Amino acid sequence: MSHAPTDGATRELREQTEKLLQRLGVETPPPGELSARTPITGRELITLRASDSAAVDAAITRAATAFRNWRTVPAPQRAAVVRRLAALLTAHQDELGELVTLEAGKIGAEARGEVQEMIDICEFAIGLSRQLYGRTMPSERPGHRLMETWHPLGVVGVISAFNFPVAVWAWNTAVALVCGDTVVWKPSEATPLTALACHELLRRAAREVGADPEVHQLIQGPAAIGEQLVDDSRVALVSATGSVRMGQRVAPRVAARFGRCLLELGGNNAAIVTPSADLDLTTRGIVFAAAGTAGQRCTTLRRLIVHASVAGPLLDRISAAYRQLRVGNPLDEGVLVGPLINERAYDGMRSALERALADGGELICGGERLEGPDEDAFYVRPALVRMPAQTAVVREETFAPILYALTYHDLDAAIELHNGVPQGLSSSIFTRDQREAERFLAADGSDCGIANVNIGTSGAEIGGAFGGEKQTGGGRESGSDSWKTYMRRATNTVNYSTELPLAQGIRFE
Repeated sequence: MSHAPTDGATRELREQTEKLLQRLGVETPPPGELSARTPITGRELITLRASDSAAVDAAITRAATAFRNWRTVPAPQRAAVVRRLAALLTAHQDELGELVTLEAGKIGAEARGEVQEMIDICEFAIGLSRQLYGRTMPSERPGHRLMETWHPLGVVGVISAFNFPVAVWAWNTAVALVCGDTVVWKPSEATPLTALACHELLRRAAREVGADPEVHQLIQGPAAIGEQLVDDSRVALVSATGSVRMGQRVAPRVAARFGRCLLELGGNNAAIVTPSADLDLTTRGIVFAAAGTAGQRCTTLRRLIVHASVAGPLLDRISAAYRQLRVGNPLDEGVLVGPLINERAYDGMRSALERALADGGELICGGERLEGPDEDAFYVRPALVRMPAQTAVVREETFAPILYALTYHDLDAAIELHNGVPQGLSSSIFTRDQREAERFLAADGSDCGIANVNIGTSGAEIGGAFGGEKQTGGGRESGSDSWKTYMRRATNTVNYSTELPLAQGIRFE
């Protein structure tokens, strides 16, 4: 594979990065040991200092101190910070989206869409600030009122992944701040610049509305500093997004100190295609869900369970669409699939394909590495592999654009195949038969946290709670009543009588 010279291209990207940071109000950070790279060329954009153990401890201390006052600020007033953040994100959507493209490799439309998702969750949180409802229940004792109230939880530690470098942070932070919590954020090592930009925008929003900017803290560096966040008893909730292996390390350690966890882990998502499905609509839904973000979404479609009677026509359509997908520099117009994040992701894809073929799989199309601007950049064509069975490699999540196709004859068997993996994040069925759709959504249907009909597995809206079951971790964030995760509940009994009756009719005289 030949590669064009990259010195000029990398220099241009560095200059572009510095200009974007300036327009986002971020001073060029002093050089350090943490390297910010772009998957577009695989080269370094800039370096910055990593947080050491003392810096992490200081950040948690500042967040814990700020919480003492922040928790007493009325929720609608706390929402002023989030409202101002939404305005700043709207004003800087293009700049922040471009920075996401440079650092995570997303195409422009997806990167700007991620920033829009941040704006959407801010709007949701602003409305939520007037809806942190408790409830009143009837008391069995005369002259008494029984009720529940919700209170701020404390410091929330947010550990986020590279593939959604800003949206997942916003899901947690916008809701946590409105609920009265303070936040310490540990972003992915792969995306430190987008984190720096978001941190500065939020602190600016706080200052402009007269709030304490210390309610948000940023720590940067390797996994070890995230572990310090996990182990600190002052961090009431750890919201961690990443691999199943990471969650298996995080959850026991937080539980050992009786802290709370919100885990968003692996997703090995599947779609069932029935004989009645609209194949044109199905093809469009599948291609975006499987190839979007170069297969690096937690909701990426990885397994296609298609009825034998329509398997041939559908796979032909998908392979034709795959061959037309433009793969390349995500900054270029018309590109639909950008690069993998790094060489490790490429090695994982190549290994999975080798295992699939050894298991009797048939590579229908894709899977090859394409020429990029440099040997350190990894561009691949999305792969479609027909499998004879759901083998071990199919049951694993490979964070790359591989779609395994399996066939079925009976819907019950398809659902059993669908549920026969350890993960349980997102799922979908393509059908025009209402009975099939309702069967998939029933209690004995999809076992995932997200179940869709006639749309793909990716592209969740912020109004619904996002999360999954089984090895996905069971967490819920973003919409619906996920705000309760960021608060503590108190049951209150008020005696407004002159008597003192005990519950359950107990007499103690």
